[in-house]
Amino acid sequence: MPEALEAEEKSKKPKKEGKRTKKAHKKMKKGSYYSVSSEKLERKKRFCPKCGPGTFMAEHKNRFACGKCAYTEFK
Repeated sequence: MPEALEAEEKSKKPKKEGKRTKKAHKKMKKGSYYSVSSEKLERKKRFCPKCGPGTFMAEHKNRFACGKCAYTEFK
């Protein structure tokens, strides 16, 4: 009998309803990563040292992070 009571208690756990909704992130255009000054293109963001040119690193409050290879540099 005690085993049957334990099984009932376990089955009464609250169940999660539905799937979580994903947060929509702000999409940035590639043109916003560069600035033009006196006929020169200047990068606003850093390239990842592991992935090479073409892969930009995200700038957070306390670190730079690559979204492709997860390389991180702390400020």
